[in-house]
Amino acid sequence: MTKRLRLAILAGVVCGLVMLSYWWRLSWAAPPGLTVEAVYTVSGQVVGLQVREGYLDYAEQTPYRPQGGDRRLHNENKPHRPIWLQRQGQVIGSLVGPEENILYGFDRFLGKALEPDWADEPSHYQLSSPDDPNYRTPQTPRQVWRKSKPSDRGETGRGQVVWPLIHSLYLEFPTALQPDKTYELNFLDQPLSQQLPRQRWRYRPLNQWSEAVHVSQIGFHPEDPVKVAFLSVWLGNGGGLDYADRLPFSVIDERTNQLVYDGQAQLSRAKTAPEDARDRNYTLADVYELRFDALRKPGRYRVCVASVGCSDPFAIADDVWQQALETSLQGFYYQRSGIELATSSMPRPRPFHPDDMPIYQSRTSLLETNMGIGEQKVFDALAVTGTKERVADAWGGYFDAGDWDRRIQHLEVTRLFLELWELFPEQLETIALNIPESRNGLPDFLDEALWTLDFFQRLQLSNGGIRGGIESVAHPKRGEASWQNSLPTYVYAPDPWSSYLYAGTAAQAAWVLQDLAPRRAADYRETAIAAMDYAERQPLSQQANRPFQLDDARNLAAVQLYRLTGETQYHEIFLATTVFEQPDVFPQVWGKHHQTDAAFCYARLPAAQADRLVQANARAALLKDGDRAVRIGRQTAFHWSKDDPYQPLGWAGSLGTPKTVHLLRAHALSRKNKYLRAAIAAAQFSAGANPSNLAYTTGLGNRNPQHPLVIDTRVMGEAPPPGITVYGPLDPVRFSHYWMFKQLQPHVFPDIDQWPTAEAYFDIFLFPAVTEFTVMRTMAPTAYTWGYLGAVNR
Repeated sequence: MTKRLRLAILAGVVCGLVMLSYWWRLSWAAPPGLTVEAVYTVSGQVVGLQVREGYLDYAEQTPYRPQGGDRRLHNENKPHRPIWLQRQGQVIGSLVGPEENILYGFDRFLGKALEPDWADEPSHYQLSSPDDPNYRTPQTPRQVWRKSKPSDRGETGRGQVVWPLIHSLYLEFPTALQPDKTYELNFLDQPLSQQLPRQRWRYRPLNQWSEAVHVSQIGFHPEDPVKVAFLSVWLGNGGGLDYADRLPFSVIDERTNQLVYDGQAQLSRAKTAPEDARDRNYTLADVYELRFDALRKPGRYRVCVASVGCSDPFAIADDVWQQALETSLQGFYYQRSGIELATSSMPRPRPFHPDDMPIYQSRTSLLETNMGIGEQKVFDALAVTGTKERVADAWGGYFDAGDWDRRIQHLEVTRLFLELWELFPEQLETIALNIPESRNGLPDFLDEALWTLDFFQRLQLSNGGIRGGIESVAHPKRGEASWQNSLPTYVYAPDPWSSYLYAGTAAQAAWVLQDLAPRRAADYRETAIAAMDYAERQPLSQQANRPFQLDDARNLAAVQLYRLTGETQYHEIFLATTVFEQPDVFPQVWGKHHQTDAAFCYARLPAAQADRLVQANARAALLKDGDRAVRIGRQTAFHWSKDDPYQPLGWAGSLGTPKTVHLLRAHALSRKNKYLRAAIAAAQFSAGANPSNLAYTTGLGNRNPQHPLVIDTRVMGEAPPPGITVYGPLDPVRFSHYWMFKQLQPHVFPDIDQWPTAEAYFDIFLFPAVTEFTVMRTMAPTAYTWGYLGAVNR
């Protein structure tokens, strides 16, 4: 080999090493399913490893071909449970579909286990270096810490569950690594079943990814008044890592590799400081802010902390928030019921269309059930009161979540979208979604806003009553996709609560469409008035002890109809049911009233049309709500906010969704910058600036949930659709008795109740409180946030 050739090869190797950035994957000769996915540092002396243990080959649907001796195992007393197929004495799957002609088998677990006792022993690791004098003699870590959690859940047999795992190992060495030196990590005395391969890398903390540096997966608008990343790491049984005060950080241009901004880390919240009115700290590690508000130049960047490493790359660009909105809107299209979709590798047949499967009428209303505001168990009530009357036009709407129900609460999506349109019509008009209605003359954003409203319009009876939705008599059967539903499915009976909610939403739509689509606006107007008249005739609407939710819905319908028609009768109903006759109230008080939507509508009426005192009180209440959200965000380490100071984290208190609507409405009313700043800050956690470095909306950024509870894609073996915002982390202390935590406990280290809530996200398909979602509670507020931040004039 010539000297020139050797130099060329050496230059190529060096160039390859330079191109290795903040994150690299290593795939050397590891046994299948046990791989070192990442090597990085969280400080100059602490090396981190992410080891994946196992993965799943998912169950598939196949045509069922009967064989002699096959047995159907079915409980006659529980007709809506799975029908198991037993063959030669072994259960091989479940039969699905109305004709039971499809077999859905079981998952297969592939891979080998990491031995925890071996992994926790420092003598099993040696770090050496050919060019760092401190490591010419191999060094053993002083301590090893670990955190382990499942990365999915599989069923390998009836009642047999397996858990692929992710292990994060932290090796603390006695001497800090030196930048631009090469290191090799060897594993000693490994069990024969394990055999992790040695790891070799060049330590370049200004180029390499670190788990400890957190930033939004969306990025920032150049004029955003808040641009921030965070520094923190929880080491499992090692607790929160302590960092030096005022640690230097840099923002580096991804294209040129040049430093464009530098600063010093500032403590946001200490690990011992409470973050809310519950006197809890949810991170269990010191969290530092890395602020770079002044950086406005468009580009693609990474934030790097001295000796630690770098964040994921992010963009500063004019359209980052709009791109996030468009991703979110794709999720709503995927949740549509009643039409065929062509968004995935194989087209989805249309589900729950009455021409394909029968939809029957029930005598139970949504209001009466525990899925509305009553106490009847919904599945039992539907099964008992279902009739054989088929409902011909019962199609459309959005699937709620991992289930196939469609309920009147979903009109919150329509109201938020229409409100956003009212605020920013010019900015939203150009959004192109490539949906079936794209050529109907209305902007795509409005078409999506009206999708579920049209569904409930089809459910309106001739007397004006609105039926509250459609529901099956049980959760989906194992292995059945939405278009294969074999469960009896019913339309709820009409009720005044559903009718009021429809009336308010349809009146809002009629107002928005008056000039854009006059004929359609007239239809919404007519059906809104009919629904209101029906609800007003119902005895429950006149009872003194009626549920507060009924008054709230009546109040909302009245203010929207008053704005639309100008008729005083609606104004009188609004004034009779509003809480804003009194000053110093919040728009929403748990268990008492929820009049935020109505307050925002009334606060924006022309002064001549409103009661001056009530309007002033409504506006003041919304600003008071915004001020409280600002204070909550200032107290939390990552600046996420909540609807209420005492709200627990998880489910309705989702960290996966930015709690910003209060802040954005306050900003829309006042134009005060403090609300916009707080909203942008509060949006960071759900966008990826969190300990898991995960955006909680599928398809967003570099890292996002891979196993949301979307049954269709799981059953068909497809990747999750984009735009699904999951609930996110669940407080393992507040919800310690939740059933999935009990299943997880043997597979999580440290114990589940020792995990910080901010990191208690488990990307597991069947974990409703974490990986499920709803169109109105998680997806709609997220889309509203991205849309507002993309459209607002800074």
